[in-house]
Amino acid sequence: MISILPADLVGYFAACLTTTAFVPQAWLTWRRKRAEGVSLGMYIILVLGITLWLVYGLMLSALPIIIATMITLMLAMFILVMKLVYK
Repeated sequence: MISILPADLVGYFAACLTTTAFVPQAWLTWRRKRAEGVSLGMYIILVLGITLWLVYGLMLSALPIIIATMITLMLAMFILVMKLVYK
């Protein structure tokens, strides 16, 4: 039987919430084909920060961090690319 620590449960729940928070912006940007409300500088810094979180999670072998940052990185990169495409 696999045992999940309470700290990991908090991590998974936090990961779900913070990752899911990017979905409405990604959906809206894709659907409207506009990204004028998205800050390019903010998303560049955000993507770099998420990448470092992924490296950190990999260094610790912390599955909640790895899973969350991989998904969040994909969503943030999507929004960043849409910002560049829909200038």
